[in-house]
This record gives sequence, C-alpha cells and structure tokens, in this order.
Amino acid sequence: MALARSTASEGVVEKVSLDGESLDIEQVIRVARRHAPVFLEPAAVRRMEGSQQMVREIVGGKKVVYGITTGFGKFSNVVISPAQTEQLQKNLVMSHAVGTGRPLETEVVRAVTLLRANTLAKGFSGVRPLVVEYLIQLLNRDIHPVVPEQGSVGASGDLAPLAHIALVLLGLGEAEYRGKRISGAQALELAGLPPLSLQAKEGLALTNGTQLMGGLGCLAVHDAELTAKTASIAAALAVEALDGVITAFDPRVQRLRPHAGQARCAAHLRQLLAGGEIAGRAVQPRVQDAYTLRCTPQVHGATLDAVDYVRGVLEVEINSATDNPLLFPEEGDVISGGNFHGQPLALALDFLGMAVAELGSMAERRTARLLDPAISGLPAFLTKHGGLNSGLMLTQYTAAALVSENKVLASPACVDSIPTSANQEDHVSMGPVSARKARRIIANVQQILAIQLLCAAQAVDLGQKRKMGRGTARAYEVIRAEIPFLDRDRVLYPDLTTALELVQSGRLLREVENAAGELE
Repeated sequence: MALARSTASEGVVEKVSLDGESLDIEQVIRVARRHAPVFLEPAAVRRMEGSQQMVREIVGGKKVVYGITTGFGKFSNVVISPAQTEQLQKNLVMSHAVGTGRPLETEVVRAVTLLRANTLAKGFSGVRPLVVEYLIQLLNRDIHPVVPEQGSVGASGDLAPLAHIALVLLGLGEAEYRGKRISGAQALELAGLPPLSLQAKEGLALTNGTQLMGGLGCLAVHDAELTAKTASIAAALAVEALDGVITAFDPRVQRLRPHAGQARCAAHLRQLLAGGEIAGRAVQPRVQDAYTLRCTPQVHGATLDAVDYVRGVLEVEINSATDNPLLFPEEGDVISGGNFHGQPLALALDFLGMAVAELGSMAERRTARLLDPAISGLPAFLTKHGGLNSGLMLTQYTAAALVSENKVLASPACVDSIPTSANQEDHVSMGPVSARKARRIIANVQQILAIQLLCAAQAVDLGQKRKMGRGTARAYEVIRAEIPFLDRDRVLYPDLTTALELVQSGRLLREVENAAGELE
C-alpha cells in the first residue's frame, strides 16, 4: 500500500491508496476517523477492466452465470435477458436495502465504504473502475450513506448494510453530510456525480461481502489494542497504590511459561514501575498478592495474544475478494464459491469480545480492593471523612454493572444460525452481531478502566508517600491534571466522563509512553 504525500499549504497530507492487496488496519483507522484522502492505484484499474470485459462477454454470449445472467439466491434458476441486466442490478440493491435500527456511526460507515472499495479493487468482481471511484468520492467528500446497524446475518455477505451504501450511488436512499441527513440524490449532486447506472454484476458485487463485519472489526481491534495497554497502566497504578509485590513480574517466571502475551504484559508492568521505590526494593512486604495483581501478566497477556490473533484474521479479510461469483480472466473461469461467509470473522470477533471483557473483570476487582479498607489498609471508599461522605463507593457499583453486562454480551453469536433464502443459504455466521457486541464490550471496559484509574490515583494520595515509577507517576499526573483529589463528596459523573476521555482518546497512553517508553 503506497502512501502519497501532498505538500499543500495546510501541511503534509497522507493519502491512502487502494490496490486491493495491502490495506492495513492503521490505514482503515486513518480514513475512518481522520478522514484521510483515498485514491485508486492504476494497477487495480487495469485488473478491474480485465474482469469487467469478461462480464461483458458473458452477457453478450448469453451464457448462464449466477448473478450475471440469473436471479439471486433461490432465484438462481431464473435466467435474465441482456435487456433486463441493468434493471436486475438496480432491483437487487433496492430490494436488499432492508436494514433496521439506529444508523451506524460515521466512522463505521467510512470504514465499510473503504473496505468495499478495496475488495472490488482486487479485480475479481467484474465491476468497472468507475464504481470504485464513486465509493472513493463519497469518502473524499465526506458524504456518508445512512446505514441501519441491524439486518445482516453475516453470510451471503452483509447484504442489507452494503445495499444501503449502494443506494446512494444510484441517487436513492439517504446520506449524512456535515451533520445533516439528505437524500441520496442530493448527496450525489454535492459530489458532482450523476446517479450511477449499474451494469451486469455490479449490484451483486456492491452488496455481497463481509465489509460491515470487517469495518467494525478493524475499529474494534484498534480500540482493543489501546484498551489492553491502558489496562497495564491501570494495573501498575493499582500495584503502586496497594504496595504490591512485583517479583511475580520477573522475566524468569515468564520464560517458564513462554506465551508471548504474558511476557509482553510482564514487561509492560516492569517498564511502568521502573524508577520507583517498589521496583527497587530488596525486601517485599508480603509473600504474594491476590490474583488481580499477581496474575496480571497471565490474564492480560492472554488478551494480548487474542487481540493479535484477531488482527491477523482481519488483515487477511480486508484484502480478500468476498463476493460471488468470482471471475478469473486469465483462465476464463467464473466460479461460484462462498467467500462471503463471515464465519472466520464471527469466531474471531466473539473471541475478541470475550478476551477484552476479562480486562474489565480484573479492573473491577482491583477497584473493589482499593475501596475495601480491610484489604487496602486505606480509608474506606477512599474518603477521609467517611459517614458524612461516601467517597468513591458508588464507582465500584458502576463498574460491577458494566462487568455484569459484559458477561451477557460475551456470549458468542457465532454459534447461532438461522437459515435464509428458502434454505438456499442454510448456515449463516451472525458475525455482525459478534462485531457489534465486541465494540460494546470494549467501550464498557474502557469505562471500567477509567474508574479503576480514578480510584488508584485517589489511593496513591491517601497511601504511603513513595517515589513512583516513571510510567505510573506520569499516569497519576495526567489524571490529577484533569481530576482533582476528592476531599469531600461532589457530583462524580463528570470525573468518570473525564477519566473515560483520557482512556478512549489514547491521551493517557501517549503521555505514559512519552515518559516510560513505548509499550510494545
């Protein structure tokens, strides 16, 4: 994936180029969240032209090929005449746009649109380069189709959501532009584009694929990686506040059970605590700590390994051809297969949700330890004036509620299947549900971590005064720069919101890494 740089007056701008082969998650994030410009590689244009020529020959030769000269799904036995080709493709898009529920967030729509353009750019779908250019124009002009979040079963692709994107290309449906909801026709007018007339195979290619699952998954993996590193910061700050025993993080222990994530997490903790009194002391205050401190490398490390696995699945998927049928111009073959089936993503994204949920479970238990005077040796609920004041008592209730919700959300969606299309499509992945659940779990865990960080900073203020590690000291400073010490009860939800923003934005992680080095 090449990056072109423009030295415009506003500064250097990175453009993401699509070739169908080398898109990565960081580029998806840059387009989805930072609105990086997108353009199409010439090599991709040539490949698309080759497969599109093959489609024209199929139609002209009146060959019977699924989705090109036949109906779809159960109607694959109905042959369509060349004169009806354009209407067939338009009808497909209109009839399949049956999503329901709340509209997807702008960042999700942008990610899905980008992935759809990239998979078509591979050149095995039989579409004109013009179709991909239309998708790119939507991205570059900040025109975002209104896509309901529900309605895909994750096999035969994400049909309904992708159809809502395709509608706008035809001048139908709705789009969001600068915060306003407008018609698809108005959106194209703003983009300076006439409504697209679909040719053979193009409606099917636009709607048949795994890009909703993929787009949600890319955002989820990026956020899960941020969350996992922040969880290490939260754990280390709790170790400082609870005068933890850090010999459990010794690299010799990790070498005897050489899971990569476990070793990484233990290294994170040593790095964050380095330079402080806890890291330098020769005599430990106890033989060992409770599991939510001592076993942090083992639990958090397993999550790191899981996130790495899911990243690998997604980086294969977002550069794959996932519609049907696929065209192979060099061999002259058209093959009807099942690359649209979302099972690889469904399994991975359910796994991601479960893995990140465990970070929240650990953080809530550390919060409980910080607030319990019998365990922490600190004032009850981290207030010096208990009774009249409740301190941070209720923050653990909130964390507990989110952990409990995550237990329900972590139940896998991929083990369910409801046949569709009169049993032609008799096993489906439910991957979009897996993806949406994973994103909700990650958001909940980020708030749980924010609560634990808030409590740990308060505990540091109330505990023994000692030199902190380079990473933990910076984490404490960043929190205290935004949220003052709780001397008396005050309205607390703004503190939770502020702490969450520090976590979600990545600011806390960036500041800590600037002080203690990158958590690799």
